[in-house]
Amino acid sequence: MEAKFGSQISLHFRTNSFPLRKLYGFPLKTFSGTSLNHLRLKATNTLKGDDQESIRKFKKLPTSEWTHYFHSFVVDVSEMDALRNEIDALKPKVKNTIMSSQGIDSTKKRILMIYMLVSLGLAHHFEEEIYETLRDGFGKIEEMLEDEDDLCTLSIIFWAFRRYGHYISSDVFRRFKGRNGNFKESLTGYAKGMLSLYEAAHLGTTKDYILQEALSFTSSHLESLAACGTCPPHLSVHIQNVLSVPQHWNMEILVPVEYIPFYEQEKDHDEILLKFAKLSFKLLQLQYIQDLKIVTKWYKELEFASKLPPYFRDNIVVNYFYVLAVIYTPQHSYERIMLTQYFTCLAILDDTFDRYASLPEAISLANSLERWAPNDAMDKQPDYLKIVLNFILKTFEVFQKELEPEGRSYTVKATIEEFKTVTKGNFDLAKWAHAVHVPSFEEYMKVGEEEISVCSTLAGIFMCMEQKATKEDYEWLKSRPKFIQTLCARCRLKNDITGFEDDMSRGYVTNAVNCYMKQYGVTKQEAFGELNKIIVEADKILNEEFLTTVGVRHCVLKATFDLARMIFITYNGYEGFTYPQGKIKEYMTSLFVDRIGL
Repeated sequence: MEAKFGSQISLHFRTNSFPLRKLYGFPLKTFSGTSLNHLRLKATNTLKGDDQESIRKFKKLPTSEWTHYFHSFVVDVSEMDALRNEIDALKPKVKNTIMSSQGIDSTKKRILMIYMLVSLGLAHHFEEEIYETLRDGFGKIEEMLEDEDDLCTLSIIFWAFRRYGHYISSDVFRRFKGRNGNFKESLTGYAKGMLSLYEAAHLGTTKDYILQEALSFTSSHLESLAACGTCPPHLSVHIQNVLSVPQHWNMEILVPVEYIPFYEQEKDHDEILLKFAKLSFKLLQLQYIQDLKIVTKWYKELEFASKLPPYFRDNIVVNYFYVLAVIYTPQHSYERIMLTQYFTCLAILDDTFDRYASLPEAISLANSLERWAPNDAMDKQPDYLKIVLNFILKTFEVFQKELEPEGRSYTVKATIEEFKTVTKGNFDLAKWAHAVHVPSFEEYMKVGEEEISVCSTLAGIFMCMEQKATKEDYEWLKSRPKFIQTLCARCRLKNDITGFEDDMSRGYVTNAVNCYMKQYGVTKQEAFGELNKIIVEADKILNEEFLTTVGVRHCVLKATFDLARMIFITYNGYEGFTYPQGKIKEYMTSLFVDRIGL
């Protein structure tokens, strides 16, 4: 392969002079192999015949402002050690608060504390205590809720159980309805109760009709509460934030960004808990900057900007940000960096098919990736395409070398198979796009749900998970259960709705919106409305599948739902993958730039 491509890309995460173990200051799994050692790939802007860049119809994407941002950042390892020591000193005190008391009322308090731990970004410190509390509490749920008439308390208990996979009936909320069958108007002045019910309502399934009513009831009244000025300013801001992104659908690492400053302004806040939250979040921020220095150095040395035409999304830091949706705890830098590399493979694959490759090039790349080696036609292709193929193959070679000693070669093999599947989906859509073909909505979704990369992303997540993926986990993914199918459909539709104008501006008509308009003879706005109804229903199905799926490990179900949260943040009224300059930039700034004060 080196003879064909004339290059050797090294993807190791250390150099001879600065290994990761020294950089992090604590035991960390490092990649084996030699230091970074590149042979320069020949760059070219000259494409032959019909493939000349001048006649290609592609939209140049701006260079990311983040790629070189972290190179000059200096993180004091001794500061990180000091933060760990402070966290270790406070953790027993917080644990004692969670676990010390007994009895029904105390169990309620412990479950309310779980909500605080999740909101403040501290749940990962107390996973065993949380699971024990919910397991014990679930055995006496009827006694616990029998006389509970506080809307806030009951809503949080409901939220906590369902959040962690325990089914509790939504009928518990019937006690807050009046004789007319509607929720009591007296509740509308209880801001925190309404807010808690609103959050709980987002965990509804297709059968939780009362939660659909609750969501409508709370949404309108919370908007009024936030606007009228009757509640404290910090609570008004908090309400506005959760109306935009409910906690259930938010990336777990983003929740404390808003909740810590809100909690600090609460008169009854716990000083120890607040300090613990700030220390923990600051450690995470420093760890992320350490990671970003490594991953952006790796990316810079690949020199994509000079070797590839400007059709691809120069989003290495954005890729890392999205990784945090599923792997955010400080000790998992190795897994985050590996998954960021994998996301980069997926992104370049997608952009090559979707935004630049001619049909002959797409055929050659698809065939080569199916063979997992260059096909005969690859020699005749432009250099950029050889670079793309070589990068993908070499990246997986490194994954194989790193995971094989752990007996995890099967994870790489299974991920490659999913990568081939998403390649086929990309190629099929590319053929339609080149032919300016708008298929039926059903035909489009069948291909589009594979092309959107949900399954290939999950395969990569499983490959990089701390809780080592099993062959059964991959078999579950390969079987495309309802949980996975629904997530694929939701992602496909949100991507196509938020990216519709961009697609049309570059002449890309093979889109769910156009397919729906053509098949059902409706306007664009009518198509948006109908597709959004499908998305709302998909959210309920995802909740239902999370609660009812059996025979699958909880960590796998959680990773799948965390991916759903990533998708929510990515397409929350904007196309955050392609254009992260707006809300996604704000999120990244809050995590990577604006250091929390202690």
